[in-house]
Amino acid sequence: MAICDTCGNDYDKTFTISKDGQSGTYDSFECAIHAMAPACNHCGCRILGHGVESAEGMYCCANCARHAGETEAADRV
Repeated sequence: MAICDTCGNDYDKTFTISKDGQSGTYDSFECAIHAMAPACNHCGCRILGHGVESAEGMYCCANCARHAGETEAADRV
């Protein structure tokens, strides 16, 4: 059994995720998301999809990007 890096649960079905040279052991996708998903630069929520990326950072949606000053951001073309 292994211990989840996020919640500390000792669980027999943990899994490991590696990204950019860092890895972690988790007991659920919820814990993995909490630890590894990028946060929106405007509202702070975790970005689970593609999000919106600019030179200034990552945002969960075009609305947050616009609030942060990215005037060209759009959800649809």
